[in-house]
Amino acid sequence: MDERIAAALARLPLYTAEHVTLSAAALALGLLLSLPLSIFAYRRASLRWPLLTVVSVVQTIPSLALLALFYPLLLGLSSLAEHAFGRGFSALGFLPALLALTLYSMLPVVRNTVVGLASVDPALVEAARGVGMTDRQRLWQVELPLAAPTILAGVRTSAVWVIGTATLSTPIGQTSLGNFIFTGLQTENWIFVLVGCVAGAVLALVTDQLLGLIEIGLARRERPRIVVGAAGLLLGIAVAVVPMTGRNAPEYVVGAKTFPEQFILSRLLVDQLQENGLSASQLSGLGSTVILRALANNELDVYVDYSGTIWANAMGRRDNPGRVAVTREVTRWLAQTHGIVVLGELGFENAYALAMRRERAKELGVASIADLRMHAPTLVIGGDYEFFGRPEWSSIRQAYGVAFSRERQYQSTFMYRALADGDVDVVSAFSSDGRIASYDLKVLDDPAGAIPPYDALLLAAPSRAHDDRLRAALSPVVGKISIDLMRKANQRVEDAGAGGTPRTAARWLRSQFVAPATD
Repeated sequence: MDERIAAALARLPLYTAEHVTLSAAALALGLLLSLPLSIFAYRRASLRWPLLTVVSVVQTIPSLALLALFYPLLLGLSSLAEHAFGRGFSALGFLPALLALTLYSMLPVVRNTVVGLASVDPALVEAARGVGMTDRQRLWQVELPLAAPTILAGVRTSAVWVIGTATLSTPIGQTSLGNFIFTGLQTENWIFVLVGCVAGAVLALVTDQLLGLIEIGLARRERPRIVVGAAGLLLGIAVAVVPMTGRNAPEYVVGAKTFPEQFILSRLLVDQLQENGLSASQLSGLGSTVILRALANNELDVYVDYSGTIWANAMGRRDNPGRVAVTREVTRWLAQTHGIVVLGELGFENAYALAMRRERAKELGVASIADLRMHAPTLVIGGDYEFFGRPEWSSIRQAYGVAFSRERQYQSTFMYRALADGDVDVVSAFSSDGRIASYDLKVLDDPAGAIPPYDALLLAAPSRAHDDRLRAALSPVVGKISIDLMRKANQRVEDAGAGGTPRTAARWLRSQFVAPATD
């Protein structure tokens, strides 16, 4: 069986379990909030418009942005709780995803509940009042039963929205079927992307059909349909979450950012910890700012970052005093500001670099970024999601005075494709990227030193500062990964024809300096 298919099938049960748990919890919490609020607004007409406006505004916020916004909010609340009560809570993963999806689930339920109650025949309500029913009795025995099919239609819409949107929770640390999609896009593993999309669609369709049975049963007063639909939902949830039962929390959590090299390195660290008898798991797909904050707050135990990223993004430095000075200052700043410990340098650098197709660079006579100045107004530059908002881009523009005709942002896989297809002329490449060789790119020199050094650093959380077992387990990795080894490992994953996965690439990389990991 193809390695990628086997890897997808191996991960499918756990990813589905996490996805179902998150979606079910968000939908249940959304119903607990939406139904009482809707009934309250129905009883008081003056509150209907404000409620519908608020839940409608939530829907206008892009779902990924809503998920991301909850992380800094919860992080601040956690810090306040720690100061007030001596203990905070995790702001990463399940909680921010749950809260964002709960808000996202409310509009269809609120709207359909208000409409359903308002559509009940006034004559029936008056008749109920005439036989002496109280307001509560009318609501539960007349109005809600008659409005139930309309309410269930809103629940069906909400369920499909939640299941679909839950795939976007991966960047804030929540495992879901979105892990397939995000990892697949970054590594050009289209099997992963397909599995994630199909599994999410099947889950949404099955849920919608089971809720549809309940809706029809309520409309026709057919109890068997209601029972079958409800039993199907409960059984489906129970079966889906089985892979999560009996799982012990890992002793160590290894973080990773959103690109293949990080997936490989985090897998390597997990293998290294497990080979030393320590339980460990990965938490992948985190942004540069999120992952550093998570480490500082002990929500991760260890991950690999780059000196230049911390220097420019976290420390806000624009100068470039050289590799040794940058690493020294970054190490000192991390320890003093966050209590984060640098366990060592891995031995290679993965710096931002501008790159062009070799023949295009030769045609224009471009060898360095300085040579781009006269050509830039007629060229298009492509960058990853972060690049144009990073300090390095500002430094390049200031140092060289380049002004391109257009800037385009891409997911990194498509960025390289765009360069190969001629859609862009220059891209923000990474110096350890295997695709530089695969696409035969020319990396442009940086004579002004606008881009700081990006040595790979192994970072440990404050709570692991004196963890001798962690240090001993990971010490064989320090200083052992050359730029050549890292490029070859990256190429095994990034080259669609190679058929490798981050796991197999990590094991190949590890085999170059220690014994291969075993299952």
